[in-house]
Amino acid sequence: MISLMTAVRCLIGGVLMGLANLVPGISGGTMLLACGVYRRFVDAVARVTTFRWSMQALAVLAVIATGAGAAILLGAGLVSELVIENRWGTFSVFLGLTLGGIPLVWSLVKPWRTSSIITCLIAVLAMALLAFAPASLGAQAGSNWVLLFIAGLLGGAAMVLPGLSGAYLLLILGQYVVILSSIEMLLEGGSMGEAMRVLVPVGCGAVVGIVGISNLMKWLLQRFPHGTHGFLLGLLAGAVFGLWPFYEYRTPDVGQVIRGQEVTQDWIDTPKNRKHWPTAVFSPSGGQVAGAFALGLIGFAGSVSIGRLGAREASGEGVTTKRN
Repeated sequence: MISLMTAVRCLIGGVLMGLANLVPGISGGTMLLACGVYRRFVDAVARVTTFRWSMQALAVLAVIATGAGAAILLGAGLVSELVIENRWGTFSVFLGLTLGGIPLVWSLVKPWRTSSIITCLIAVLAMALLAFAPASLGAQAGSNWVLLFIAGLLGGAAMVLPGLSGAYLLLILGQYVVILSSIEMLLEGGSMGEAMRVLVPVGCGAVVGIVGISNLMKWLLQRFPHGTHGFLLGLLAGAVFGLWPFYEYRTPDVGQVIRGQEVTQDWIDTPKNRKHWPTAVFSPSGGQVAGAFALGLIGFAGSVSIGRLGAREASGEGVTTKRN
């Protein structure tokens, strides 16, 4: 089994992971990394999916899943409202939480080596490219079982790999609306056969993505710890590009394509669609800058504090078997 302090860290990490999945553009894996339980998570998934069961692995997954599930069920409405009505404030907190994980990962990278520096820079560049990639690239994409499988594969991988938003990857592939519509069709009692033709390949791909990335990350952390930790550090630092708080929603134009759908006036007038409106950078007031700094500092302090819970035990996050 796991100790009480480890359970607390996993529970908090799971809660933040669940909340992060409710905020567009934020990866749940980033929150696990910021809380210092990322390695435990990928190790547990790798063990369970390769049938090397252990009570410790099952306990880690159970606690994280419980925290994430509770956060999603209880916080969906509140977080959605905060993102719509106070996007800059919400993103400031998550930016602080993300950056608060840097000291912990930094300590795992030391001593810095050439491989660490290179992989860190690659990760930062990848995050910048992803943040500024136009989601409209996949707006007109079609759907077939191969593309749906790939969409599920990348979505599952994004759940495990810090810094990647699964929803955003689906947008780029043009499959977001297709998958969401199939889920809604199933929940509303529509054609099960039609929904399953989409959800089955997506689900298979997601399983392969989660299992594959978890086992790959475990192997990389064991065999190439410095380079891998450098890459993870770059993902955390590069998250700044996607979490920059000073964006605001702007009313879309009728006829504009958003998430694969053509915008109509009825779509604009539907409150639940506001969270999908395009965003644009705005010039913050002095009060907003001060507020964002304060909220970010609170998130940073919270993340650092979580990372220090059971710090001696958490050093197991950096245990390696081979140096590169």
